[in-house]
Amino acid sequence: MSGRARLALCAWAATIMAACALLPLVDPATWIFQAALMLGVQSGVGALTRRVPLARPLTVAAQALVALMMLTLVFAREQAVAGIVPGPEAFQHFATLLQTGTEDIGRYAIPAPLSDGIQLMIIGGVLVIGLMVDALAVTFRSAAPAGLPLLALYSVAAGLSDGAAWLWFVLASGGYLLLLLTESRDRLSQWGRVFGGAPHGPRAESASGAVAPVRTGRRIGAVALGIALVVPLGLPALDGGLLDGAGTGIGSGSGGGGTISAVNPVVSLRDSLNVDEDRQVLSYRTNTDNVQEMYLRIVSLDDFDGTSWKPTERSITEVPDDFGTPTGLASDVKRTSIETRIVAAEDYEQNWLPMPYPVTGVDIDGDWRYEPVGRTLVGDHGQDTKGAQYQIESLIVQPTAEQLSSAPEPPPSLRREYTKVPASLPSVVARTALEVTKGATNNYERAVKLQDWFAFSGEFTYDTEVRAGTGARAIARFLEEKEGFCVHFSFSMAAMARTLGIPARVAVGFTPGTPQANGTMSVGLRDAHAWPELYFEGVGWTRFEPTPNRGTTPPYTVPEDSGTSGLPDVPRPSQSASTVPSAEPSASESCTPQEAKLGACASESAAAVAGSDDDEDSLWGLLFFSPWTLLTLPGALVVVAIPLLPMLWRLRVRSVRLGAHDGAVPAHGPAASRHVTDEGGSSDGSPSSPVRATAYGRTEAAAAHALAAWQEVTDTAWDYGIAPDESQTPRKAAARIVRLGQLEPPTAEAVHRVAAAVEQVLFAPRPQIPSGLARDAHQVGLGLRAHAGRRTKLRALLLPRSTIRVAWALSARWADTRDDLLSRVPTLRLPWRRPSPSQNS
Repeated sequence: MSGRARLALCAWAATIMAACALLPLVDPATWIFQAALMLGVQSGVGALTRRVPLARPLTVAAQALVALMMLTLVFAREQAVAGIVPGPEAFQHFATLLQTGTEDIGRYAIPAPLSDGIQLMIIGGVLVIGLMVDALAVTFRSAAPAGLPLLALYSVAAGLSDGAAWLWFVLASGGYLLLLLTESRDRLSQWGRVFGGAPHGPRAESASGAVAPVRTGRRIGAVALGIALVVPLGLPALDGGLLDGAGTGIGSGSGGGGTISAVNPVVSLRDSLNVDEDRQVLSYRTNTDNVQEMYLRIVSLDDFDGTSWKPTERSITEVPDDFGTPTGLASDVKRTSIETRIVAAEDYEQNWLPMPYPVTGVDIDGDWRYEPVGRTLVGDHGQDTKGAQYQIESLIVQPTAEQLSSAPEPPPSLRREYTKVPASLPSVVARTALEVTKGATNNYERAVKLQDWFAFSGEFTYDTEVRAGTGARAIARFLEEKEGFCVHFSFSMAAMARTLGIPARVAVGFTPGTPQANGTMSVGLRDAHAWPELYFEGVGWTRFEPTPNRGTTPPYTVPEDSGTSGLPDVPRPSQSASTVPSAEPSASESCTPQEAKLGACASESAAAVAGSDDDEDSLWGLLFFSPWTLLTLPGALVVVAIPLLPMLWRLRVRSVRLGAHDGAVPAHGPAASRHVTDEGGSSDGSPSSPVRATAYGRTEAAAAHALAAWQEVTDTAWDYGIAPDESQTPRKAAARIVRLGQLEPPTAEAVHRVAAAVEQVLFAPRPQIPSGLARDAHQVGLGLRAHAGRRTKLRALLLPRSTIRVAWALSARWADTRDDLLSRVPTLRLPWRRPSPSQNS
């Protein structure tokens, strides 16, 4: 093998060894074999063109052309000419894949799935680096500069991954040293035989002339590589860098002290909300039924510089046995002590420990430290939540509106720290806060007005696709555009509260999650959330919820005299005396578990036989047309009507579900209170009040209407090919319908509004059901139809998939009837039956 051939082989090996640093970033790692094969073909083309020989630039161009054709064959075969020659469509397809790959990189955590876009970026990048290494080391015979592209490839991978970084360094540096030694040996071999002194052994005569310098070079390379691995272990580490994705930020040392650096855990919150498939990160079991208050708090952001919120750098200590009473919590405020056991997923790595707030005790193994101001735990020396199992003791604080409204002024030091706003904050923030809270007489009323303005009356839209935004005008831009997700709402409300003199900070963590059949709660990536915490002396740091359609409204922000305090936590539609019997769905065996819980399922059997009297008069006219018609018409009508039965049933069910009232029924508020007192009834929540009973009946009807609208949305999606997934929450099911149905933003908002109304009915103690749900359901049907093919549209009209519910209902009814008949038949004693031995005795 010639010297250049050996050098080309070493350049190929060095590139592949450096590319191994990318292996932890993607799963599965099968791309490495494809990249090695394609890189080998590219190196072989270079070796052939150098033997012709071609000019050096032409050699590089030939290799680049072959690499492009291979990428076209693998990723854009259908768009290329003859499957291998790239054209305009192929380059457009490459651009689409690269854009998709960039979005996937920002969306997924490590290891990311091997999508087409990510695979093109990785393999294409390896081919480009390999081309540069081959051109520098082999074509232009300069191996030393070839280390720069190898270093770039290794640095990108090492900056994104963690774990066995030393292994990837050994591979990358070993490949580079191999390349240098091969080039040096090739150069030395061109000088002739090297004189190494007199022979000192019987085998010295047969030794190659270039062996001694090469052996010396290998020894020098091995020593240098060992020094590079060992010396950094004795040097001080620099934590908290730009590429420190984990964000440990914990001081080194064996003691319990140290500081927390200002890392920002909000960076990945938007990506968590936008993942294609939700992934469970936590599960927990608690001894309280009030799971709506089980927000799992990770960290509080209290340092506001006008452009972003981040944690303040604070001292940490050993985890105490007793955390003591939370700051500002007085003894006369009602509280409930609860215990919760939390289990973190094996692939969830987070340095801050998710816990309910306020925590009073923690039982956990590992190297954790306690930050007393935020009452949070943070891992030390690389400790994280991966697979952690821990026991938490915490409080559910239940203040009253009176206690919050009469709260005294906070301590001056706390007020000074948590009401500080920078001079760069746009004046529109403070001006808007004053306008929204006009007429409020205390900080509690101001806080509630801010919350309700963001969540209800301000006409804000929840949208996770909006970027978090940076800069001094980020909050002002959000207040103007009124579109964003929990980061925008929490940051803005906390900033506006500070301008009003209310101590405020932002908490980051998870909403309570989804109940499971085994009694646990499941928390996924899409449950990631941020919310503001405002301080009231005597109560402490208090949660508020300004984000619409996320989390639950705190009960202490609901006026106690709203006239609905006697309502149950989850309203149940009446099954015996509905105010709108013609439109309210009844219970059925084919409904979802959530609807069965509330008894608001549509009755398919009743709807299946409806709608057959519309053309009764015209039918009798045809029957008297002629004797022959009298004989043949019934059979013809049956033949024609049978295929149309699914369509007729579906139209009837849609009419029943969406034909009821579509007005909003407020579950609380001053309007409800005025309504009760104006009618002369009692406003104390007495069940005997007739006006109260009417309001309760309207709430029941609205709840049933919301569930019927959601059933219509899911059945319509099913008719267009999106099968329902009963294991998902309404919010997750709505996101799935939007994604699979490729719905436009207005239609997607309609889906989420209906889903949010259902979650209000299912989980909110006092649900606020918006109006227009029937219109939203109709809009969803139009949106799904607009993106469906002709065959799908015809199938949805004539043979909708949701008609299978009729068969399910009939089957369930037949099973009930059969069991009822068998239970009514007495056990017969046949006279010829031989008695048992026990009877003889």
